[in-house]
Amino acid sequence: MTEASSSTAGHPDRWAILWILNLSLVLIVASVSSLNLAIPTIQRELNASASELVWINAAYALVFAGLLLPAGALGDRLGRKGALQAGLSIFIASALLATFADSPSQLIVLRGLMGVGAALTMPATLSIITVIFPADEKAKAIAIWSGFAGAGGAIGILASGLLLEWYWWGSVFLVNVPIAALALLLVTLRVPTSRDATERPFDPVGGALSIAGLVALVYGLVQGPEFGWTDGAVIGAFIAAAVFLTGWVRVELAQADPMLDPRLFKLRPFSVGSFTITSSFLVMFGMFFVLTQYLQFVLGYTALQAAVRTLPFAIAMVIVAPRGPALVQKLGRSTTISTGMLIAASGAFWLAILGSGSSYGPVLGSILLLAGGMALVFPAATELIVGSLPQDKAGVASAMNDTTREVGGAIGIALLGTLLSVGYRDGLGSATDPLPPDAAEAARDSIGAALVIAAEAPGGELLALAARDAYVDGKRLAMFVGAAIFVFSAIVVRVVGTGEVATGEAGTESA
Repeated sequence: MTEASSSTAGHPDRWAILWILNLSLVLIVASVSSLNLAIPTIQRELNASASELVWINAAYALVFAGLLLPAGALGDRLGRKGALQAGLSIFIASALLATFADSPSQLIVLRGLMGVGAALTMPATLSIITVIFPADEKAKAIAIWSGFAGAGGAIGILASGLLLEWYWWGSVFLVNVPIAALALLLVTLRVPTSRDATERPFDPVGGALSIAGLVALVYGLVQGPEFGWTDGAVIGAFIAAAVFLTGWVRVELAQADPMLDPRLFKLRPFSVGSFTITSSFLVMFGMFFVLTQYLQFVLGYTALQAAVRTLPFAIAMVIVAPRGPALVQKLGRSTTISTGMLIAASGAFWLAILGSGSSYGPVLGSILLLAGGMALVFPAATELIVGSLPQDKAGVASAMNDTTREVGGAIGIALLGTLLSVGYRDGLGSATDPLPPDAAEAARDSIGAALVIAAEAPGGELLALAARDAYVDGKRLAMFVGAAIFVFSAIVVRVVGTGEVATGEAGTESA
């Protein structure tokens, strides 16, 4: 048995430890979304180009996604508490330096270093939970963790909006320092250590190939909407991702003790859990991308007001997610997941049909349906993934769960963001014809630019009205597709089933 638990009853302080781990988790997840509202201010203060802004925003997610699997394996091998402490320490140092960055290039590098800290931190939180809780409490603990993981995106947006209302852009990074320091202190004092009981060899080749493949994949997804999907660099990134990930599969299959056995994808629980998490986060991240702009540019809320109005998503997540395991016991995991998907689909459909004159009430209704549905999906799907590997590989299982979230989020922003842009451009039609060519192109690129131009151009009220209506067209297209993805995923889960697995009891030999 590991040092994390001395009996099958679990660690005596496991519930207090869970809240410490959730604090670390929310800090990491919130940092993905918190920078979005600060981008306009950073552009002005650091004179950042459009390309630099993309990388300031993307560097964190790119490094985070690429390092998750090797970081999870490292935690299993050397100690999960140590990985968590190292991750929080790196996160603190890089966030503090990012606070006082004076150039876009510095900020890009430091955001990447924050991603290194995040990659060490996030899988360690879930893997420790799977070790310190007994079997009869593990589902509830994972559900609570999943609720906070889903809520972190909305919490990040709210925190950023509050800070930017009264402080400078660097406060978005500085606020992380005392919170992460508190988390590090509590981890050091209260969290037990655990590691893989088997002295497994390191897998440097597999780790390097997984990093290269995932980084290339996320790079292509991030740059696709920016450069165009037919751009040589984007196509090259997807080709590189295919080559590296194929190489990773071949290397792992040839090893007696691989970091992550690709044959696990033959197991229904593992493959269905990974598919479900990926598709859910695809729609969730895309939804936040669409929703925050809709609230500000179409309904006229300030950044802070928009951030506050996304908070019910986080609240609903935290309230509903812990109730998921009870439904699983009554209905089964497959029914619970597919039902949650359909509830979320109804929320996406409702958000899709809202127009430019909507009040906040209908928006709130759509947010609550989306959050409530996904709060039923995340815990059950997470259990499927972590339950497919033995407890000694809890870090790798947790990292795989986190990787599906990050990749799904990147796909969601790329796919739904592109559909939003296509719908917006088509909806704008000839409204930009009276403008000079440069201004017309800028207005077609984004609603934000169109509204700025409309405020200065003669007769700009008509352009502003057209831009808001066009954005609604783009939102409708993006969220209809989001709803369809949820419905399709629900059908897949019902048809394929989940192949019930008890968390922590399955092993790779079943592959």
